[in-house]
Amino acid sequence: MTWTSTQVQLARRPEGVPSDDVWDITSTEVAEPADGEVVVQVRYLSLDPAMRGWLNDVRSYIPPVQIGEVMRAGGTGTVVASAHPDHAVGDVVTGTVGAREYATLPGEELTTLDLDLADEPTWLGALGMPGMTAYFGLTEVGALQDGETVLVSAAAGAVGSVVAQIAKARGCRVIGVAGGPDKVAWLRELGCDEAIDYREGDLTRQVRKAAPDGVDIYFDNVGGPLLDAALANLRRGARVVLCGAISGYNAQSLPDGPKRYMSLLVFRARMEGFVVFDYEDRYPEAIAAIGSMIRDGSLVARETVLDGGVRAFPEALRGLFDGVNTGKLVLAL
Repeated sequence: MTWTSTQVQLARRPEGVPSDDVWDITSTEVAEPADGEVVVQVRYLSLDPAMRGWLNDVRSYIPPVQIGEVMRAGGTGTVVASAHPDHAVGDVVTGTVGAREYATLPGEELTTLDLDLADEPTWLGALGMPGMTAYFGLTEVGALQDGETVLVSAAAGAVGSVVAQIAKARGCRVIGVAGGPDKVAWLRELGCDEAIDYREGDLTRQVRKAAPDGVDIYFDNVGGPLLDAALANLRRGARVVLCGAISGYNAQSLPDGPKRYMSLLVFRARMEGFVVFDYEDRYPEAIAAIGSMIRDGSLVARETVLDGGVRAFPEALRGLFDGVNTGKLVLAL
């Protein structure tokens, strides 16, 4: 049996926000799997800020997507053919499936999902790479301690919302930063002690008002002026966790470095970046912890699911940088 698969391929390197002509949308035939492989009918694609970095031909923690390649993307789907002993037809799995309707993949690269715990979009959000990022970034890199003051940027997003809720469950004072009244209101629903709308300006003043005694952990997803505002309001021994810098991902030149970096000296603080893949062998630990929180109601997993199929991928990716999502952004195929 064969399947016809529509797929999104990289046609050229983007300059700024990826426009439609960055992509080629083509069709190909997918044949029965070879030994050790499975064919997956993709149902949901994960949309992540890191995707923009994968399009640049620069040295990074993972090779860039090459011209002519199917766009790299995590996703979930149903096994429609299998030549691997651990995966049966009908299993629902997750892995790096790519932006396409059908994917032939080594069975060892796929994980079978427990849909009794959560549905597929949640396995791309709180129980997927964003949740793993939040868990290890906060507990390992940030060395979270009960009762600390935690500042989180992009707190209404996939990673930030999980960070905020894990910190709150640890008895911390949590300050979330987001854009717009609806997202700020949702942060309060999640239990954030303070919610800052970055669109209201004067971020240094807003952070100081929310954390008059300083910040123990700043979990940074955006970079830019908010990073400087956080650095200006640290507490002695603070940790700044560098997870992402979405504010500059589409910039066509390198952004200015943080102006307040000397605060790291003054407050005997540290600033450290990390890549979640370094903790891959410990993902089951994080899934168990976050899954338990979902079950007992102490963590709300939220997804914004867009329709339109794989052809809607270019527009959906742009929506990520326009802030269309609350929680995890997912494209339904």
